[in-house]
Amino acid sequence: MENQSDTSRLLEKFQRIELTEHLIYKKLAAVVQPPENRKVLEQIASDELRHAQDWKKFTGKEIKANLGQVWIYTLISRLFGFTFGIKLMEKGEERAQAGYSKLKGIVPEIEKWIHDEKSHEQALIGMLDEERLRYAGSIVLGLNDALVELTGALAGFTLALQNTKLIALSGLITGIAAAMSMAASEYLSTRSEQTAKQPVRAALYTGIAYILTVILLIFPYLVFPNYFIDLVWALVTALLIIAVFNYYISVAKDEPFRPRFLEMAGLSFGVAAFSFVIGYLIRQILGIEV
Repeated sequence: MENQSDTSRLLEKFQRIELTEHLIYKKLAAVVQPPENRKVLEQIASDELRHAQDWKKFTGKEIKANLGQVWIYTLISRLFGFTFGIKLMEKGEERAQAGYSKLKGIVPEIEKWIHDEKSHEQALIGMLDEERLRYAGSIVLGLNDALVELTGALAGFTLALQNTKLIALSGLITGIAAAMSMAASEYLSTRSEQTAKQPVRAALYTGIAYILTVILLIFPYLVFPNYFIDLVWALVTALLIIAVFNYYISVAKDEPFRPRFLEMAGLSFGVAAFSFVIGYLIRQILGIEV
């Protein structure tokens, strides 16, 4: 009886998953561009509804979709891009496939459904094309340079100047000048490569990513008077930026999270530690008091 009860719960769970994913794909299809992408999503939504109806034959119950998940995935796709939302859904598809294998021999149609789920993944992978991911390299350039250069600069300024306002002013001047320089370099680099990317857009993505990172790192120096606490806060902020961005890229582009995260974090914090020591030595050698 326990096994039968477990099987019933599993069947109801998959019925809810299919119905939930049907609504998610349907909502995404209503807003996504171009039309080719919309057609694929509509087809997948139709398949998911058919699967939910097939599960109902075994459960004999009217199961409601998880509206909370529908809202969350739709919101994620609006905020972070169609590709990111779809890739999160794809991970759900993979988990569903693993669960389906437990029902082999119990549900006659299970093999066909597994095949459908796999074809969904291939269709999704083939259709994904989003501007923000085409310019991911430009965003990485802006983020990485800002994190490495500014964490190092702030660490050095903190020991050399020991004044939050001066540190913030120096950081802003350094950051804005570097952002403009990086944007100009990305413009020239993209134009010379003659790729599908537009040089102006590439430069904007690089510059905006750089400036936003500068603002987030300098913010604590504008709020709190203790420059050592400000430095710690800035470093924690840098670590969070690295973690969030690399998670986004790992999901959207199917790249490993850990190596990229450790590389960016190691570079940023390594430069910060070196600059911290340099700032201290310069202050001691030159005998500067601010």
